[in-house]
Amino acid sequence: MSSGFGWRVDDLDTDEMILNMGPQHPSTHGVLRLELRTDGEVVRAARPHIGYLHRCFEKHAENVDYPGVIPYTDRMDYVASMGNSLGYALAVEKLLGIEVSPYVGAIRVIMAELQRIASHCVAVGTYGMDIGAFTPFLHLLRDREKILDLFEWTCGARLLYNYNWVGGVSHDLPEGFVKACRAFLREYDAITIPELMDLLIGNKIFVKRTAGVGVLPVPLAISYDLTGPNLRGSGLARDLRKDAPYCGYERYQFDVPVGTGQFGPKGSCFDRNWVRSIEMAECSKIIHQALDFLEKTEKTDVHEKVPKRVKPAKGEVYARSEAPRGQLGYYIVADGTGVNPYRVKVKSPCFTAMSVFHVLSRGMYIADIIALIGSLDVVLGEIDR
Repeated sequence: MSSGFGWRVDDLDTDEMILNMGPQHPSTHGVLRLELRTDGEVVRAARPHIGYLHRCFEKHAENVDYPGVIPYTDRMDYVASMGNSLGYALAVEKLLGIEVSPYVGAIRVIMAELQRIASHCVAVGTYGMDIGAFTPFLHLLRDREKILDLFEWTCGARLLYNYNWVGGVSHDLPEGFVKACRAFLREYDAITIPELMDLLIGNKIFVKRTAGVGVLPVPLAISYDLTGPNLRGSGLARDLRKDAPYCGYERYQFDVPVGTGQFGPKGSCFDRNWVRSIEMAECSKIIHQALDFLEKTEKTDVHEKVPKRVKPAKGEVYARSEAPRGQLGYYIVADGTGVNPYRVKVKSPCFTAMSVFHVLSRGMYIADIIALIGSLDVVLGEIDR
């Protein structure tokens, strides 16, 4: 085809270039390398390279006793450690046939939902920062610090807690915790959520930057086994807290937010972040109800069901829980001869989310790759394990 200026469009050099994005790029956090095949600004293909943070969690678990695995679980998704240890504790309790008291169950729900809020604060805050909005990050990290203050007050740690034990929790809630937690939630509901929706999620620049980018249809999400906010952002209301309740979640009233495609195709980067933002308000509702239940429930020793020696009979178990990033599954095999697990395998929601990246990235602009990575909200410590 002639251009009319003495040269042909077909004669233009269209050689593709291989571009490495990360692991030094800010949005890849030093532990993810993306190999992009680019044609100008357009990404023709992308290949994620993982393994930079591999720490042999599943092999370590074979060499320590069952309670000794819990500190290692904390270090997988280190932004949501409470959810990791809860899932593992539920799996071992299922293997042993242990059922914790309603009092302990309510404490676990409170801690899990506080952790979900703190995790989403990091997810949404850093997402805004990755694509150019700095202020929301500071506001959300401010509230995350308040949640970490509550965790530190309870168990002495701010990141890696070793809190959910097999048969109980490490520490009962301290005197005054309920009052302090309610005070935080009142401020959070009245100030932070409206502030977030106005400052970031409803911002016209944010909407134009994310709506219509990285669209994930439900069939594609299901075929890659995506769960959590990534699946709910596509419009499917799947949540284990509703579908297969544990820890007494069936007692609490809350909604499961899903993407609506209000600014474009359903399942975009915008929808996934919108779901996380609305989900934080739903977490607050659950915590309020759990605190009410806790005050009406007879107090029990949080170590009452903790076995002195965990040595399950020969068998295997698989247990799932709704972690902040999706369904977290633990498969544990006991050989019946020792106090160490024979095998521990983890089904990571972050791993499945990363597996669809190469499909969604085809045809994107290079700048939109950053928007896509952040919207999937992966933590490489859990992917690499």
